[in-house]
Amino acid sequence: MDVKRVLTFRAVAHHHSFSRAARELALSQPSVSAQVAQLEREIGAQLLERRPGGLRLTHEGKILLEHANAIAERFELAEAQLAAAAHGQRARLSIGALPTALAGFVPAAIARLRSRHPDTRVTFHEGTSEELSARVRSGELDLAIAYQESSTATPEPRGVVRHHLLHERFMVALHPGHSLAERPEVRLADLRDEDWTAALTDGVIVRACRAAGFEPNLVSITRDQLAIRALIMRGLAVTLAPELLADPFKDLALRPIADMTVERDVYALLPPGGRHPLLTPTLDALDTIAGELVAGRR
Repeated sequence: MDVKRVLTFRAVAHHHSFSRAARELALSQPSVSAQVAQLEREIGAQLLERRPGGLRLTHEGKILLEHANAIAERFELAEAQLAAAAHGQRARLSIGALPTALAGFVPAAIARLRSRHPDTRVTFHEGTSEELSARVRSGELDLAIAYQESSTATPEPRGVVRHHLLHERFMVALHPGHSLAERPEVRLADLRDEDWTAALTDGVIVRACRAAGFEPNLVSITRDQLAIRALIMRGLAVTLAPELLADPFKDLALRPIADMTVERDVYALLPPGGRHPLLTPTLDALDTIAGELVAGRR
């Protein structure tokens, strides 16, 4: 297959229109139609059907579009990596992470990195796991920190490489003066009458409470770590905190969960192809901080 024709087909499939695709590609509509027709002859299958509401992908068209999207992403990544190399951006690193990782884990690793590479300049970006993965694939981010629940079987992220960092446990986070704060472990069932704060209405915290036999009374839905800490310090809520927040939340009462284990896998997402020259020492720093965190729980 001719790659140019595949990418032309991709534009038509995304716009559901030959004319709109032609405008995007700065080509004439007959030229776009001819390229798609030639591509269909090359593969021996019809890719698009003309319907009253516009163009519709055939089964073969859907298959090819998935590959066309992957090809386009790799071209965009190559362009970004080559542009960075051409401009000598060897000391600039762009890192994405979810809020809990940005609260302490990632800054600690970058501080360690800069102790050995003092000229390094890092920009930090927040996002969901899906957003971060897409931005690594496009070359916008050099590296991202994401995670998933350990009990959830999740396929390898498409178009990126996953580097495992640690298995992270959750702890109960209480006001230091809470009646259960002095216990060595806390049963979730003993917190059924408490007000809770969580990042999601169906995330790991809520699912853990349901597994313990109750529906938590959520008074706050937020990912803002300062807001979460303030609510707990004022005695307005309790929550489950991941180990990555052990240092930022050190003035709270953090206690192991007595009746179950709630864990998630923390990993780095890396781009394929040419990688930033500082990526290896950055991963070394992240692995070191992760190792210290694991050693501290023993």
